[in-house]
Amino acid sequence: MNWPAILDVAGAISLLLGAALCLAGAVGLIRFPDTLSRLHAVTKPQTLGLILVIAALALMLRSWAAISTLVIAGAAQFFTAPVSAHLVGRAAYRNGRVDRSNLDVDELSEALERSD
Repeated sequence: MNWPAILDVAGAISLLLGAALCLAGAVGLIRFPDTLSRLHAVTKPQTLGLILVIAALALMLRSWAAISTLVIAGAAQFFTAPVSAHLVGRAAYRNGRVDRSNLDVDELSEALERSD
């Protein structure tokens, strides 16, 4: 078996899937109407797409120095994107940029009323 060729093909497939997910997130950012759905479109597929791209690079480079750098970059994205999306969504809610009629459950209004 030619393992480097197999790893390169797996890396190429992972790279294409990751790029497709990143493209889907960008299209969702443009097409979705409100802040909360745009945040969902940006964080979910974008994070998975970046993880797939990082996995593809790790499969293709096969260097411990590159893999350790990619793991750090992936971990930073994996932990910061959901937190930043949560904070942006909360700020948009407080500033009245969220259409509350589209929400099925509105737990934040109850928490804000209790804190006032």
